[in-house]
Amino acid sequence: MTGRLAHIWRYPVKSHGREALDRIEVTAGATLPWDRAWAVAHESAEIDGTTWAPCANFSRGAKAPGLMAIDATLDEASGALTLSHPDLEPVTVAPDREPAALIDWAAPLMAENRAASTRVVRVPGRGMTDTDFPSISLLNLSSLRALEQRLGQSLSPLRFRGNFGVDGLGPWEEFEWIGRRIRIGAVEFRVEERIKRCLATTANPETGRRDADTLGALENGWGHRDFGVYMVADTNGTVALGDPVELVQ
Repeated sequence: MTGRLAHIWRYPVKSHGREALDRIEVTAGATLPWDRAWAVAHESAEIDGTTWAPCANFSRGAKAPGLMAIDATLDEASGALTLSHPDLEPVTVAPDREPAALIDWAAPLMAENRAASTRVVRVPGRGMTDTDFPSISLLNLSSLRALEQRLGQSLSPLRFRGNFGVDGLGPWEEFEWIGRRIRIGAVEFRVEERIKRCLATTANPETGRRDADTLGALENGWGHRDFGVYMVADTNGTVALGDPVELVQ
């Protein structure tokens, strides 16, 4: 079955805002440009900031659901990021030059009983995705509709923080692609593994408040907590909204 690319998102600061795009350049073996380029480490992090590190070292939506409602707009030329949230005044910061300003702005969204954010890290040439390989994530919007039906409520795909949202497939068809290759537009990807989900998905991305038992619905309906797949780009090229999405082999 052939689908189409309905959404493109990137997340310049891990767990601190999403940005919708019309198109993006893809490089083989790399994360999307500026996706998770920065990450906010907390006081209990056991990292030096020079290499990839697991998500447990960072402030994130699973522990601070308010972070899920941040929108972001990146000026690539200057490295400046404009952030907005329904409960905060918008701010423009350059994370490389003003890390404290980013941390201070997001501080009201952090839970008091959690490790405090302390520093911003950036690993050159490597987005801080949740995988130890440079992944690009894909969500199947038909699977989302199946989950909505199970829950009996509408769900934004932004709960799941994917890079690509695809429509026109069968529900859960993406899981059949593990170990295979797909093409989006002219770019080919290897589908590596399913994405196991956490409490971040229970938070409404418009309000930053938990309001849906997404994990329980997945477990009770399908016996797992998986939603979406991780991929690795095999070729270079531009991916744009409306591009066909099809299985290659």
